[in-house]
Amino acid sequence: MNSNGEDPAERPQEIRNIINGLERYNPEAATVLEAYLSQQCEQKFCDCNANRALLKLYQLNPDRIKDEVITNILVKAMTQFPSPQFDLALHLLSPSQTSPSARSELSEAVDNLRKLNLQLEGAQYARFWATFESDDIYADLTTDIAGFEEMIRLQIARLVGNSYREISVSLLENWLGLDDEAEVRRFVSETCGWKVAEGGLVQIPKNAENEAKKTEIREDVNIDMFSRVIKRSWEETA
Repeated sequence: MNSNGEDPAERPQEIRNIINGLERYNPEAATVLEAYLSQQCEQKFCDCNANRALLKLYQLNPDRIKDEVITNILVKAMTQFPSPQFDLALHLLSPSQTSPSARSELSEAVDNLRKLNLQLEGAQYARFWATFESDDIYADLTTDIAGFEEMIRLQIARLVGNSYREISVSLLENWLGLDDEAEVRRFVSETCGWKVAEGGLVQIPKNAENEAKKTEIREDVNIDMFSRVIKRSWEETA
């Protein structure tokens, strides 16, 4: 199964039947997909494929649209950064739902979530936490998503682990949005299985992503190539 929330192992057969068959066009399927979204929010997994099917049903049946469902879909998609899941969901919303000029509660929510997602996509992790903590609106928008902050921290840690072999505790403190060094040390040791060395450096085990790889560049040049270059140079100077 894909790790970006596209096809999770938790997806039940009933949902498979909906998204892979004609039921995906049945307005009544919206109720089933909404209940499935609630399950995702409670159990900390994400099925972006099924959630997009729900947004497409909303496109076809505007009378069924529920603002809180749309925001929950966007928040769940955000937890899959740096994949394109958030933008894929966003493109299924109408301009009246996404444009700040609409001045509705939903458009304001979408604008705030887009801001958070851009910071995550741009690896501006410290700015993300500063923004998230700057206004209660962000806590309100993510309140239905169990373990939202934990999932964001785990994803940041995964990306850090794919890019670094060593990183300072102080930098991780800012990136993970934790309050003090003790919390960082506990998180990296208990959750990530990393070690903190003397001097406050977090040591990350070697893996397929963060291991330095020797790159060999080989160019095959034969005598015919040289002869053509030499001939051309003589012709140009003649």
